[in-house]
Amino acid sequence: MSDIAIKVEELGKQYRLGEIGTGTLAHDLNRWFAKLRGKEDPFAKVGEVNDRTSKGSSDYVWSLRDVSFEVKKGEVLGIVGRNGAGKSTLLKILSKVTSPTTGRIKVDGRIASLLEVGTGFHPELTGRENIFLNGAILGMTKTEIRSKFDEIVDFSGVERYIDTPVKRYSSGMYVRLAFAVSAFLEPEILIVDEVLAVGDAEFQKKCLGRMQDVSRNDGRTILFVSHNMAAISNLCTSCVFMRNGMLHNAGPTEQIIEEYISFGRQNAGEIAGSDIVYANKCPQAYFSNISILVGGEITSSIDIKKDVQVRLEYVVTVDDSLIYPSIHLLDNVGTVIFATFNGPSATVNVDENFGKPLKKGKYVSVLTIPGNFLNEKAYSISAFLVPLDVTQTSVVENALSFVVTDTGEMRKEFGGDWIGLLRPKMSWMTAKLN
Repeated sequence: MSDIAIKVEELGKQYRLGEIGTGTLAHDLNRWFAKLRGKEDPFAKVGEVNDRTSKGSSDYVWSLRDVSFEVKKGEVLGIVGRNGAGKSTLLKILSKVTSPTTGRIKVDGRIASLLEVGTGFHPELTGRENIFLNGAILGMTKTEIRSKFDEIVDFSGVERYIDTPVKRYSSGMYVRLAFAVSAFLEPEILIVDEVLAVGDAEFQKKCLGRMQDVSRNDGRTILFVSHNMAAISNLCTSCVFMRNGMLHNAGPTEQIIEEYISFGRQNAGEIAGSDIVYANKCPQAYFSNISILVGGEITSSIDIKKDVQVRLEYVVTVDDSLIYPSIHLLDNVGTVIFATFNGPSATVNVDENFGKPLKKGKYVSVLTIPGNFLNEKAYSISAFLVPLDVTQTSVVENALSFVVTDTGEMRKEFGGDWIGLLRPKMSWMTAKLN
């Protein structure tokens, strides 16, 4: 295990819902008796996978199940997955915050964890005192902490408040100081959960730079959990993809990011038939299907560089009806980014049927939103079928939603939010005037 920093073998963590501890006294006695006889935990074989989207019938849930992987020394491993996939549970077991139900872990080196804002900090103590306290918890001597103290304070950017009790710190100041302590006290293994989201863009950039530095130059191992694919792409050499408490896949960062973004294309990004709810309905036409597609596949998770197609299928019920399909694209706070409606006076149309009376029957209209146009946000679409009498327009508000995710290719040096409602990829031309 000389070149392996962490080895996880068939790791599992089981919880009993609605109970404190392991459950009833009878269950505890059964477990103790089985352990005394050298037998397996009798409740280790029961329970359901951790699928938060469905209602279960068992009191036992596997937050993690049969997870196995290795992390080499000096490797930066990204851990991705939806909320509830088991990422934080995995990190808490690795950090010895909680113990596993099954399996085992081999660790070669000292671990420092940054799982939650201010973990290990005492609110009544000052920033200075907490640096020494946290350093001692991590196993550092007072001499080691003193030698790194100035660097920690300078990196955190809270020098003015270093002798102020941390209970008066903002969440951003908390995470700055907490990360600085973990990053500069030289553990062999650094575990970082989604805490960098609290910091501002400047601090996120500093943190990513520091993690790159300690990995490449000092040869330390980092486990990094984030929903920010730009940060994962920029920092990690390999990734694991967690799903429902199990290891779905592991491999090179680019491959896993692509799989994570495109996951769930089977059932998401589409609404049809009776599931379509109208705020107003046109007597001449109605929707039969509304869907979002990337590369011909239905999805609600979009790679920022890919074209997005909005497909409207509708039925015209009255001959010679003038029907104009349209959508509104809204951001996550309900701001209309754009509206596509083109009325009878539209001068640019590539669709020969657009603006002409339609016979009874089924029709489909497809709108393409180009890649590298939308920002990294959550969006929704409202769909419309507009007749000549606009008061009779078919309206489906917030028909579908989707998320645009940045893989990091456009902005290698920055992992924070990008300003603006849109984010088109444009070209500049520069010429010398004289």
